[in-house]
Amino acid sequence: MEKITKDHSLSQSENLVESNIDKLKALFPEIVTEGKIDFKVLQEVLGNELEEGEEYYRFTWAGKANARREAQKPSTGTLRPAPEESVDWDTTQNLYIEGDNLEVLKLLQKGYAGKVKMIYIDPPYNTGKDFVYKDNYKDNLRNYQEVTGQIDDEGNKLSTNSDSDGRFHSNWLNMMYPRLRLARNLLSESGLLFVSIDDNESSNLKKLLDEVFGEDNFINRISWRRRHNQPNDKTKMVGIVSESIFIFGKKSSNLKYGESFYGLPLSEKRASDFTNPDSDPNGKWTSNPWKAAVGRGGSSYVINTPSGEKLDNTWYGNEETFKKHLDDKRVHWTDNGSGFPRIKIYLKEKMKDGQLAHNFWGHKEFGSNQDASNELSELFSLKGLFDNPKPVKLLTQILSISSSDDDLILDFFSGSASTAHSIFESNILHSAKRQFIQVQLPEEIDEKEPAYKAGYRRISDLGKERIRRAAKKIAEEYPEKAKELDLGFKVFKLDTSNIKGWDGNPDNLDDSLFDAQDNIKTDRTEHDVLYEILLKYGLDLTLPIEEKEIAGKTVFSVGYGALFICLADTITSKVAEGIGKWKSALQPEVCRVVFKDSGFTDVEKTNSVQILKRFGITEIKSI
Repeated sequence: MEKITKDHSLSQSENLVESNIDKLKALFPEIVTEGKIDFKVLQEVLGNELEEGEEYYRFTWAGKANARREAQKPSTGTLRPAPEESVDWDTTQNLYIEGDNLEVLKLLQKGYAGKVKMIYIDPPYNTGKDFVYKDNYKDNLRNYQEVTGQIDDEGNKLSTNSDSDGRFHSNWLNMMYPRLRLARNLLSESGLLFVSIDDNESSNLKKLLDEVFGEDNFINRISWRRRHNQPNDKTKMVGIVSESIFIFGKKSSNLKYGESFYGLPLSEKRASDFTNPDSDPNGKWTSNPWKAAVGRGGSSYVINTPSGEKLDNTWYGNEETFKKHLDDKRVHWTDNGSGFPRIKIYLKEKMKDGQLAHNFWGHKEFGSNQDASNELSELFSLKGLFDNPKPVKLLTQILSISSSDDDLILDFFSGSASTAHSIFESNILHSAKRQFIQVQLPEEIDEKEPAYKAGYRRISDLGKERIRRAAKKIAEEYPEKAKELDLGFKVFKLDTSNIKGWDGNPDNLDDSLFDAQDNIKTDRTEHDVLYEILLKYGLDLTLPIEEKEIAGKTVFSVGYGALFICLADTITSKVAEGIGKWKSALQPEVCRVVFKDSGFTDVEKTNSVQILKRFGITEIKSI
């Protein structure tokens, strides 16, 4: 039985450096010498692709090297379950995670890499005001605890911008860079990133995204009119009514319209162009000419009209295609059957195909900041709860062009949880099953704010309550359709490891060294440890978990027998026997077992291993 120690891969998040080195070794086996990379050989292999000049174009800033290293450093933290704050814990596929998104993104690398179809973020804009995303690269978990008031009794707030820094671009870029690097790994090969930003950092953000995603993967920059009224502050010289939304693909060559990138829903004006004057059973339609315009290429042949006319002309498609349109009854003849043919386009097809998105989004179709504030005010019956939230209409349109049916959506600057609300709305309107992961720092709300006076102490508390209220509202408005919709979410909270031997927090070193009797922290539950094991194994946090008592001990089955976990004390070989029989009943493709190392004697441990091997289980580990 292998014991998982602090340096084991299963005690921490994905080690991206080791992963990238393995990829290099696979691509260029000749660069490996005695298990290590020979960079001189690598240079020879790359040849002319190396940049050796002293002057060349590059984007850099103070602290970039540290930020790059931070993106590659594993996390020893964990996510602790909070079912009491969740909705539909046992069945939901949605996640709400409280914590510093840098550490959370690291922890998601094993289980969610390549699984996210779309990421939308609305990060803090660099306006010179404080925001609590200054990373302590030595110990981010300790920094997170200080920021959220978990270990600093004085309540000291770490901020990116001090009074002397003002609007310091480097600090903002250092905050964004590692998060974007990690976020890119989570995107599927046809995944998309959307980032909202104002003018303070838009030029830097574009360069940063070009570097992280590659210039070839830039899709577009949308200008969104966030204000519906006219500003009148003449000290600004020019009134600001819009902000930008950058769109990048993980790999733009994988994007295909109608399959991985979609059109916007038809506007009411566009839909009104469709009618059904001939009572076509396929419903409303409009039509496009089949006769090619002057100067446009096409195919030349003779078409016979219903009235007997012969039309010798150049047409947009070949004769075979036209005959198919005739067979499908898609041809509309003008002039009562003696004029030129037109091809019917049905509304139901166009609704599915959508209309091509453009790069200016007005407030009427895409909502405004005022609309977003009104949405929150209506949900909570209280004004001024959150500064500059994003409107549901804007985000549902983004969802329309970037995702479909059961895609996974991530927002790691969740704020007031507009994205989660929008996913519920989009799912109910389009009968889809999109799932979300929301990540939000539990930043304290100022006691002067209306949200604080209403009883909310942290932004994450406000976000969770918004999701609950949005779900309730949808269930009341669409009672039948809502029965088929996942309106729940599982809450997890970032913390240090539950396992003393895996804990990277120096404050807990003494406990790790001198308390070998039980390696699990006294304030942690079996469920805390259970989900840490899932996380470190790279398993989905929403996998089904069954609990059963075997020989008086609690045993968990994760993913229908893919993983069995027993964290009890005084385990006997009867537990192993019961796990083996359970595995035989479930017949999983892969089966692993994890025990608590101090849970049984050496004799019982040896006997248990032999029994499990008899049932074909060879991957047996202890913590």
